[in-house]
Amino acid sequence: MAGGITDTGELYSPYVGLVYMFNLIVGTGALTMPKAFATAGWLVSLILLLFLGFMSYMTTTFVVEAMAAANAQLRWKRMEKRKEDDEDEDSSSGVSDSDVLLQDGYERAETRPILSVQRRGSANIFEITERVEMGQMASMFFNKVGVNLFYFCIIIYLYGDLAIYAAAVPVSLMQVTCSVTGNHSCSVGDGTKYNDTDKCWGPIRRIDAYRLYLAAFTLLLGPFTFFNVQKTKYLQIMTSLMRWIAFILMIILALIRIGRGQAEGHPSMAQLSGIRNLFGVCVYSFMCQHSLPSLITPISKKKHVNKLVLLDYILILAFYSLLSFTAIYCFRNDTLMDMYTLNFTNCDIISVAFIRYFLGLFPVFTISTNFPIIAVTLRNNWKTLFHREGGTYPWVVDRIVFPAITLIPPVLVAFCTHDLESLVGITGAYAGNGIQYLIPAFLAYCSRKDTQLVFGSGTVNKHLSPFRHTFWIVFVLIWGFSCFVFVTANIVLSESKL
Repeated sequence: MAGGITDTGELYSPYVGLVYMFNLIVGTGALTMPKAFATAGWLVSLILLLFLGFMSYMTTTFVVEAMAAANAQLRWKRMEKRKEDDEDEDSSSGVSDSDVLLQDGYERAETRPILSVQRRGSANIFEITERVEMGQMASMFFNKVGVNLFYFCIIIYLYGDLAIYAAAVPVSLMQVTCSVTGNHSCSVGDGTKYNDTDKCWGPIRRIDAYRLYLAAFTLLLGPFTFFNVQKTKYLQIMTSLMRWIAFILMIILALIRIGRGQAEGHPSMAQLSGIRNLFGVCVYSFMCQHSLPSLITPISKKKHVNKLVLLDYILILAFYSLLSFTAIYCFRNDTLMDMYTLNFTNCDIISVAFIRYFLGLFPVFTISTNFPIIAVTLRNNWKTLFHREGGTYPWVVDRIVFPAITLIPPVLVAFCTHDLESLVGITGAYAGNGIQYLIPAFLAYCSRKDTQLVFGSGTVNKHLSPFRHTFWIVFVLIWGFSCFVFVTANIVLSESKL
């Protein structure tokens, strides 16, 4: 994500890629979706979920198209470099003056590319074989201002991600271990609303316990920001398995409760006041665009990649709908927790203590493994943003300053608030909006212009988005900027009423 061309890695089948994308998209955001559904109303939530899923799919195809264009540009540059090298060898034999040949090479580079491509097989020029990260694509297709705006957007998003992670773990630990009655295994999800000033253990208040857990979380995982961390294959398998078990358990338990006639939920059809947070949560829950190069490039056969991505989005929409609808009909609106797993830590819901603790502590295990990786990614993006060609950073700046500015802000945000629904909503509504809508639309537009300029108007990108008409790009851009205005106005109006 820091911007660069990296190894493609081991190839896998399209269906394995489909599973990887599903696992990437269905993450922490899904745990906050039931509460957002309840506050916005089931009909409004369903319509917005379907629409935002469609928009996310469209911009995903834009990114795939830009990846293919970037691969074509890289191939063309190598072809031209080889031609120039061959011409340099000829010039060294005394055939002609090297300066003349060099100038001639530059002139032909403007007129010859499409012919060169046709001779070498234009069908394969757009094949996605090299992993070109979004930062590298931004450098290829955007001007300097655009590149800086890209990094600003992705850095803000990663800060929001880290703040959500830093708050979610202490919140889960506080909810599971704190209680007024002292019977912490059965009192978390009973519908009782606790204040931060309520007692946790003796003189320790709940907010104090939260901050103690936050301090422990920072001390244990914060130091990884100062080193390089790589996610191992076995860690991915473990966290994916835990996530699937947890989500399936929650859906089954809610369905059982509904089937037994114990459902307490009576959701409304529409509550416009909840749309702001629902929008942010949905955008956050469909976020995958920034990781598409890592997911799409290793797929062995990419002929029908857009259809596979569409199938993935349909499955994810069905999954989110099932999770959210079972939640809002199983639990009363006022008892749904920001972190949905915490609704299953009450003895009335499930009598097996192991399952209660597994679901209550599920975010602790999965989020803790992701936090160092996101932190290192953010640190590398900071380095890339300020990097100058040929320059190096002093040791203190490289090893102390960049990790510090990565770690401190999200921890401070988590210290000030643990309102996960708002954190997810704001992160999705602002930075997520930029990454999911605006950046892919601009990438598609600029990559199409560059492709026509380099290869000629007759060349067709084999991975061209199904939404190839310029209308769709304009539509996405108008939608993205409108969302910025709507969310900001909603926040201002909400604050003015307080």
